[in-house]
Amino acid sequence: MVRIKPFCGIRPPKEYAAEVASRPYDVLNSAEAQAEATERSLLHIIKPEIDFTPIADEHSEEVYRKAVENFARWRREGWLQQDPEEYYYVYAQTMEGRTQYGLAMCCHFEDYLSGAIKKHELTRPDKEEDRMIHVRNQQANIEPVFFAYPDNAEIDAIVAKVTAAEPEYDFTAADGFGHKLWVIRDRKTNDRITEIFASIPALYVADGHHRTAAAARVGAECRAKNPNHTGNEEYCYFLAVTFPASQLRIIDYNRLVKDLNGLTPAELLAKLAESFVVEEKGAEEYRPTALHNFSMYLEGKWYSLTAKAGTYDDQNPIGVLDVTVLSNLVLDRILGIADLRTSKRIDFVGGIRGLGELKRRVDSGEMKVAFALYPVSMQQLINIADTGNIMPPKTTWFEPKLRSGVVIHSFAE
Repeated sequence: MVRIKPFCGIRPPKEYAAEVASRPYDVLNSAEAQAEATERSLLHIIKPEIDFTPIADEHSEEVYRKAVENFARWRREGWLQQDPEEYYYVYAQTMEGRTQYGLAMCCHFEDYLSGAIKKHELTRPDKEEDRMIHVRNQQANIEPVFFAYPDNAEIDAIVAKVTAAEPEYDFTAADGFGHKLWVIRDRKTNDRITEIFASIPALYVADGHHRTAAAARVGAECRAKNPNHTGNEEYCYFLAVTFPASQLRIIDYNRLVKDLNGLTPAELLAKLAESFVVEEKGAEEYRPTALHNFSMYLEGKWYSLTAKAGTYDDQNPIGVLDVTVLSNLVLDRILGIADLRTSKRIDFVGGIRGLGELKRRVDSGEMKVAFALYPVSMQQLINIADTGNIMPPKTTWFEPKLRSGVVIHSFAE
């Protein structure tokens, strides 16, 4: 079972919603954030290094202090206001004609520590520490994490009823993706949502492993400092938007390599033919069509690579993943890249940028070869999380991303 609760959301007035809401902190660098940030943008709170000239070190004390100052100022100016009561919220995102409906809620940090909130990725200590400082200083979860839950027909019916009314927010961001928010003010409906989730066995971290780990660490810190801790304190809870698993779509996460490890292109193709059926596709973009089929761009040409039977393990939740197949058969065995986390010879590109980005970077001479992968499925992610396994780095790319600042959770006294 998982413990969730409604909360007194801090959010922009309707007229400022589109301007305040921003892309998440980790999908744009400081220079991009500075260029994108308008006067009321949440980027001033989640990437406050942009308020310094020149842009400051994002891990410096002055930047962490600036984040707190800006959050206080946004509330003082009325650009962020707190709801008077605890509510759940429905947050809908539309991308390319598809809409997914999530519930903004507070989840309990002990569920993460016990494994009822399941992860599929390792975190980097430096990134976790950075997010933890922000949460601790702000006494708030400024940005939500992105969770999935096993589909539930009663929750679907509640969400359908809520979203039949006019939304509180309805705006389209610069990237063309639509965002809507409804506030669930009916007390009985809120109570029923809490009851239903108490019978749901697990939640799954889709996107936001570092923010989840950071929130859990702050919760544990607060627990340790409170001799009268009950487990019901506001600091025990952190902000998530949680979607039915069937509505979520994972897109491809592709690889670029800087050199051929001393091989000529012809030698690379010969070595690939030992484990793959290799087909030349010419100059026209080729996208993988199924699991264990890969696309490669090399010297101005696209190729289809289909892994031969016996070169992968479909009975193993990690072995079946195409990131594992590519890493084992190509990146490690042929190109000599054993550790994806530390190698400087490889880069990763989210599929949202398209195959054209792979072609551009190889054609420019910056990279030598590119590989596009068939996307991981939600069922594969759930299988891995349920078996306690960890996915290889850069396996999943969820799109659309949650907008930050649509609603915020504070646990300040």
